[in-house]
Amino acid sequence: MTGQNDHASASVLIVDSDIIVRHALADYLRHCGYRVVEAASSDEAQLALAEASLSVDVVLCDVAVAGHQSGFELATWVRQNRPELEVKLTASVEGAAKAAANLCDGGPHLGRPYEPDSVVDYIIQRRATQQRNSER
Repeated sequence: MTGQNDHASASVLIVDSDIIVRHALADYLRHCGYRVVEAASSDEAQLALAEASLSVDVVLCDVAVAGHQSGFELATWVRQNRPELEVKLTASVEGAAKAAANLCDGGPHLGRPYEPDSVVDYIIQRRATQQRNSER
């Protein structure tokens, strides 16, 4: 398991309407040392991402999130408005297969229920890639 303060500089925005799933993943990531922001809808996520004082490195979003936009639409909005952010769409296996057909860049990569160690590994890899790119 990852140490508690190994990721103190990384921030994750979790966008999921299911409070149990959202809180469980948020608690796990906080335990691992991440700063976590939670949003129950795409609307809350957009407000959080528009907040200038909020630093976010990764957005984890359920494809069926509540709000005016689906997870796919929110991912498109993030790509247009915050292109430096990585968005990981999450869904059930069946939902991911259907939704991936509508997503031109590969579909969701994380399945629900979340495997917390996979999420942490992904964030570590993403942060390392960002640091390498910024050093160039």
